[in-house]
Amino acid sequence: MCGIFGVFNYHGDTHAFRQRALDLSKRIRHRGPDWSGCVVAGNSIICHERLAIVGLDTGAQPLTTEDEGIILTVNGEIYNHKQLEKELTAPTVFKTHSDCEVILHMYKEIGVDVCAKLDGMFSWALLDRRVPEQPRLVAARDPIGITTLYVGRVAAHPETVFIASELKCLNDECDQIDEFPPGHYFDSADGQFHRYFEPDWWAPERVPTAPVDYRALREALTAAVRKRLMAEVPYGVLLSGGLDSSLISSIAVREAALISAMAQSDAEDVDTRGARYYPRMHSFSVGLPGAPDLIAARKVAKFLGTAHHEYTYTIQEGLDAVADVIYHLETYDVTTIRASTPMYLMSRKIKSAGVKMVLSGEGSDEVFGGYLYFHSAPSANEFHSETVKRVHNLHTSDCLRANKSTMAWGLEARVPFLDKAFLQVAMNVRPEDKLCSREVMEKAIIRRAFDVDFADAGFTPEELAQGPYLPRDVLWRQKEQFSDGVGYSWIDSLKEWAEQRVSSDALAGAAQRFPHDTPATKEAYLYREIFEQHFPQPACMASVVRWVPRTDWGCSADPSGRAQKVHDKAY
Repeated sequence: MCGIFGVFNYHGDTHAFRQRALDLSKRIRHRGPDWSGCVVAGNSIICHERLAIVGLDTGAQPLTTEDEGIILTVNGEIYNHKQLEKELTAPTVFKTHSDCEVILHMYKEIGVDVCAKLDGMFSWALLDRRVPEQPRLVAARDPIGITTLYVGRVAAHPETVFIASELKCLNDECDQIDEFPPGHYFDSADGQFHRYFEPDWWAPERVPTAPVDYRALREALTAAVRKRLMAEVPYGVLLSGGLDSSLISSIAVREAALISAMAQSDAEDVDTRGARYYPRMHSFSVGLPGAPDLIAARKVAKFLGTAHHEYTYTIQEGLDAVADVIYHLETYDVTTIRASTPMYLMSRKIKSAGVKMVLSGEGSDEVFGGYLYFHSAPSANEFHSETVKRVHNLHTSDCLRANKSTMAWGLEARVPFLDKAFLQVAMNVRPEDKLCSREVMEKAIIRRAFDVDFADAGFTPEELAQGPYLPRDVLWRQKEQFSDGVGYSWIDSLKEWAEQRVSSDALAGAAQRFPHDTPATKEAYLYREIFEQHFPQPACMASVVRWVPRTDWGCSADPSGRAQKVHDKAY
């Protein structure tokens, strides 16, 4: 991943604004510390802050066609770039080894239809200058919103469009800032956003009827992990010891071993470049001393044979980081800040170890109804509808956390559970097979799909010979919110900290101070206060969405997993 910033159809002197554009782009240099690029083209400026993962030697951006008629800046990874290169009909000379350059050439041939062909995580902005009198801006964001992207405007000059990976590039320039909608592209030809991603499962009211196919689930997730091992730099896995990260880690260990073997045989049809860096998978975990996640992760790492790195932090270190976390995350959502702080601290440690890319387990809880409040779903249909809505909103919560917590230190997180092909399988499973209860643990179908003792999982004798993916007690470990798993005292300490810093009188007057999205607790009040210190402009609040359980299902309004009635182990 990288950081992108652009000003299109600027209303003033573009060359005079160039230095200001560079200064604004510099605000997100943490996302791309490896190189910076800037192109001034007519009345537009396009900047790029690069984190080099693929095409290390030649992938500097912005990218241009030979005649510089099309200019592109991209944040992300295109996993199917080799397949797309084969689909090009015109003779094409690639300037770089970047996986992103294919966007440029595909757009030249098929226009905006390129968006639906991309398999990856991405946000990009493209300036088409082939008709000089009518320059055209096309920008797009990946289907789920794994990468972050914002659009800014100035009321006095509606013709000017600002595009940036983070809010902090825009808040001093724009009086309207909106999150770029996932699964859409913007086209200045008509000034509209257009949805390009609308699979059959996207509508919450449509209820699938297909029974679970455990083998199909397993194969789809394995393929999702495999394609995300595309890298030319050292990589690893985030390992909390919970189901999701442990499963991704287990698959990654197996697939990396296969890729390494293929590298030894010089296989031509598989990207084996990453295999030469870390022949042994490295895993990373974080928590307070004695945290449940640390203990579980240690066990999984030993089982998988990873080179394991365990990082601990103190309560005070966590509290000291909160203001920086809010600045980087650009949110005041309580759940996001609780979970992002340990992830932010861990990412700094991982980057210092020389690692640039990690796999992570975000998305599983939304896809399979893994949050403990799903136990309270009134019906199968409502269970399914809620999973679809949670996937729709991932870009406001877990994707935002995973992206910005890691990219604050120039570390890229890839999320196999949000692979397009995997979602097509998992989101079309009938909800009756996903339901959880006192007798059936949440996310049972994905657990069974990787349980070698489950008769209906469809394992071949060859697969069974490889042994279990995980220890049984890990495969069937109950859900922990990440902010709980790093140590139960973490959330308690945040609440106590807010209690000391926010008076009861201040909270009583919250509606007067914060009439929009008024905080209801002292913790929420404190985060809102810090957020507005960083981002005082009213436009900055438009992109913030708070994560809350379904209180109308009889659940606690506290987003902590411990607060849900089914979390017996917490008490």
